[in-house]
Amino acid sequence: MVTVAPSHEVWSERDATPSAIDAALRKMLAERHAEDPDFVPARVCNLIAIVEREWRGEVENRLEKVGRFNPSRTIVCAVEKRRSTIDAVVALGMTGEHKQGEVAVGAERVELTIGEEHLQRLETIVDPLIVPDLMTIVWAPHGHDAAVDALVKLAGVVLIDTVTAPDPSAAVKRAAWLIERAYVVDLAWLRSVPWRERLASTFDPTQWRRSLREITAVTVRHHPESVVSATLLVAWLATRLGWKPAPMQDEDGGLVARCRAPGRKVRLRVEPDETMPVAGLAGVALETASGMKLSLFRGSGGLRATRKAPGGKESSWVVLGASRGESGILGEGIRQALLRDPTYGPALTAACEMLAS
Repeated sequence: MVTVAPSHEVWSERDATPSAIDAALRKMLAERHAEDPDFVPARVCNLIAIVEREWRGEVENRLEKVGRFNPSRTIVCAVEKRRSTIDAVVALGMTGEHKQGEVAVGAERVELTIGEEHLQRLETIVDPLIVPDLMTIVWAPHGHDAAVDALVKLAGVVLIDTVTAPDPSAAVKRAAWLIERAYVVDLAWLRSVPWRERLASTFDPTQWRRSLREITAVTVRHHPESVVSATLLVAWLATRLGWKPAPMQDEDGGLVARCRAPGRKVRLRVEPDETMPVAGLAGVALETASGMKLSLFRGSGGLRATRKAPGGKESSWVVLGASRGESGILGEGIRQALLRDPTYGPALTAACEMLAS
C-alpha cells in the first residue's frame, strides 16, 4: 500500500474580489480531486475569524492547536488601518499522511487582509466564501463588535470570551444581547466545565445529596482577569439549586452576593488569585449548614479535593485530568458550537443580575 505525504496548495492575489477568491477555491478543489481521487474536503463548519493584522500570527497559532476540532473552512479577516483593497491567500491541504485508497480529508484556509472600511460590508465579502448549508461560526478575539453584529444573521453561532473584556458587567450584558440573536459559545464558560463536572460528581453519592440543599457559602478563587468565569460558576450553582441571584458588592478585595434560598441565605464570594498564571479558576470551597466543608483547588496532576465531614473526619484525594489547558479551550469552543448547552443561558442571566452596576 502506497503512503501519500500531506501537501498544501496556495493561491494568492492582490486587490482581490470575493468572486475571484471563490473561483480560485473551486478551481483548487477540482484540480486537487483530479490529482488525488481520495481527497475529500471536510464539510463540518465554517469559521470566520476577525482579527487585528498585527496579531494574526497569534490567532493562527491558536487555530493550529485545535487539532481534530479544526473547522472545515476557515476565513481569517485581518484588519489593517487605512487599507482600501483586499489581499487574499487561499491554502488547500490536509493534515497527516494517508494510504492510497483511503479517504484523505482536507481543510481550506482563506486569509483576507482588509481595511476598517470593509467591516461595514463584511457580510457581502465573506458570504460567497463560506460553504453553503454548513454551520458558520464568527469569532472576533480583538473586538470589532460591529462586524460581529453584522454577521450574526449569516453566522448563527458567535464564539466569545467574556474574560477579555475590561468591564465584566458590560461583558455579560453584551453576551446576553448576542444570545437573543444567535447561539453563543463563551470560552469563559467552558473554562469552568471541569469545575462544574467535579462539583456535581462530588455530590453523586447518596449520602451527600442532602448537603446540596444545605449550602450556606461558596467561595471561588480566580485569575485576576477571570471575574466573569468565577461569576458564571456561582451563577450556575444558583440556577441549578434554586437560589435567587443578588447583586455583588465589593468586600475585602473580592465580590460578594448574598442570595436567598429556601430557609436560608447563601453567601457567594469570588476573589482574585494573583498566583494564577493563566485565565480561569484556581479553586472552589463550599460550606453547609450541617458543618460539611468541601474544597477543590488546582494542584499537581489535577484538582486537589478535600472534604471535612460534620463530625470532623477529613478526607483528601486528587481528581485527575481536570483541566484541558488553555490550548484546548478554543478547540472545545468549536466543538461546543456543534452542540447545545441549555445551562449557559440561565447562568448568564443570573450573572447579569449579580454583576449589575
